[in-house]
Amino acid sequence: METQYFKHYSPALNKEMECKVYGHAGRPVLFIPCQDGRFFSFEDFKMTDVWAPWIESGQVMVFAIDTIDLETWSDQWGNAEWRIERYEQWINYITQEMVPFMRHMVNERNGWDGYPGIMVFGCSLGATHAANLYLRFPDLFDRLLALSGIYTAEYGFGTYMNDLVYQNSPVHYMANMPADHPFIQKYNEKKAVICVGQGAWEIPDTTRQLDDIFKSKGINVWVDFWGYDCAHDWDWWYKQVTYFVPWLLDQE
Repeated sequence: METQYFKHYSPALNKEMECKVYGHAGRPVLFIPCQDGRFFSFEDFKMTDVWAPWIESGQVMVFAIDTIDLETWSDQWGNAEWRIERYEQWINYITQEMVPFMRHMVNERNGWDGYPGIMVFGCSLGATHAANLYLRFPDLFDRLLALSGIYTAEYGFGTYMNDLVYQNSPVHYMANMPADHPFIQKYNEKKAVICVGQGAWEIPDTTRQLDDIFKSKGINVWVDFWGYDCAHDWDWWYKQVTYFVPWLLDQE
């Protein structure tokens, strides 16, 4: 498996950011680590083994990045206004810096003039971030795999609410999306999976909320609830990746 390490200065975050790329060709996949995770979590927690069939066959290139959760969602004693502003800077880092970097690399590697869109993938809080990116930026992301996420910003910001918290809290902004919003058609031209178990350490409530919202607005998302034996843990995420990725990569 071809791997490459990169370290770039991020103007959006005013700091050096690291990432690692797995694969030599194929469509881009952005991996968001679990809470407080680093770019090397994809490899350390053996997701490389699970994704290996698609990486080594040239179907995907996985770009694993850093979170800044320790400065934002996890720092619950910190100033909420500063933390959500910092989180938005991280969103800008992804959409304005990582996305062009990914586009350039996959176009170069595949000999493309364009690219087929980016799949965004995460587990736990990584799934929260991934779903938020997919729902906020359907022009950038055309696939979503979100496993065991919580889809309200209350998890990181409690009762604090301002415009930035609102626009990063999917159960809030999706509930208020007008029925004729142009994003709805864009979602329905793409593929998204949101999955959660109902076993140990899983919190499926906000997944159910999103499922109800999607159904009420005619938004096609595969929301899947696994059984009471399905825990909030890597072994189950491996199984879910194996189950859902073939469907997400299918162009039909």
